[in-house]
Amino acid sequence: MTTTIFAVSSGLPPAAIAILRISGPSALAAATTLAGRLPPPRQAGLRALRDAGGALLDRALVLVFPGPDSATGEDLVELHVHGGRAVVAAVERALAALPGLVAAEAGAFTRRAVLNGRMDLTQAEGLGDLLQAETEAQRTMAVAATEGRVSQAVAGWARRAVALAAQVEAQLDFADEDDVGGAADMAAVVAGMTGLADDMAVILAQPPVERLRDGVRVVLAGPPNTGKSTLLNLLVERDAAIVSPIAGTTRDVIETAVVRDGIAYRISDTAGLAVSTDDMIEAIGIARARGVIDAADIILWLGEDAPPRADALWLHTRADLPERAVLPRGRAMAVRRDRRDTIDRLWSAIASIARTTLPSAGTVALNQRQRQLVTQAERTLRNGASDDLLIIGEHLRMTLRTLAAITGSDATEAMLDSLFGQFCIGK
Repeated sequence: MTTTIFAVSSGLPPAAIAILRISGPSALAAATTLAGRLPPPRQAGLRALRDAGGALLDRALVLVFPGPDSATGEDLVELHVHGGRAVVAAVERALAALPGLVAAEAGAFTRRAVLNGRMDLTQAEGLGDLLQAETEAQRTMAVAATEGRVSQAVAGWARRAVALAAQVEAQLDFADEDDVGGAADMAAVVAGMTGLADDMAVILAQPPVERLRDGVRVVLAGPPNTGKSTLLNLLVERDAAIVSPIAGTTRDVIETAVVRDGIAYRISDTAGLAVSTDDMIEAIGIARARGVIDAADIILWLGEDAPPRADALWLHTRADLPERAVLPRGRAMAVRRDRRDTIDRLWSAIASIARTTLPSAGTVALNQRQRQLVTQAERTLRNGASDDLLIIGEHLRMTLRTLAAITGSDATEAMLDSLFGQFCIGK
């Protein structure tokens, strides 16, 4: 890296304190220009910050982290200044005026950490998820990624692939020696490849990490005027949908986001599934309803006839009405708008199903990019199961290249631009 970057890393001012980070080959020189003699590494020192003309900008705490043992792997300085907008702007102007310093782009600090080997790509992706985490489940899984859970799994697969490749090379190089080669050794390599692919398949069978961010899709469905909108309002505890006794009031999909017990949900109220209609708008609403029903993780079915999917929760709504006091056969539970405990029981049932669709704590959860590469590695291993050592060896090399792409060992500039463009400035 030839440039030195700087940015506020503590969020937008105003605030009590603002932290400006400077990273790169000129970081120490830039900090010295502003603050004079710097404190010892990793010890906070109170310093007067002055611009090129000697005017006092602020009195700040200065911390120095010499590279490579820093967050970015290069010289890094933190300036803890007062968090007023004018103070921050003045310090930024003074830094921008110094030669070789440029304002950081989104994700620039983390990008340098990856390129300098302070973290791999999977840890950086976990950090990105952590910055966007809104629920406890999201936070827990993101922390696991930043701590290297995905990296450790990939490293374990790579070690096994390397060991298998070494056996293949040995058989190719020393096949004429009595203690190397033979059908038994080749069978062991093929079995090892199959076992490695099977272990990858177990991880691929786990729900993707995006499910934590996108939320569990819960869809309320049934014929017109069965209480779907009323139930939506009861579930989210606010008037999210218009309720009326007129059939067909809901003519489009109404989606509401809610977080409950650390799980994010997207709850959709849908148009009533009328058998037939001459209303073009209603027909469009019904078509959209069928689309979200097909994509639902959990269906709450409010109809009198059997639900469209066997895994739906078949509810008996409006059970507070005298004529609906008896729970019919086949229904999972009754719901009453005058009994909050019935709604709480429904939430418990929803949460029980939701947990099966989400990655659980302690498991390796992959994001979309990682899943694509692990899937590619798994298929390469299975396709390489052959009686030809050259084919086996080539497929193992291809597998190792794919695994390296997961952790970013051969990351392209386009890949890095796409990832770090989602980060905030200063991270």
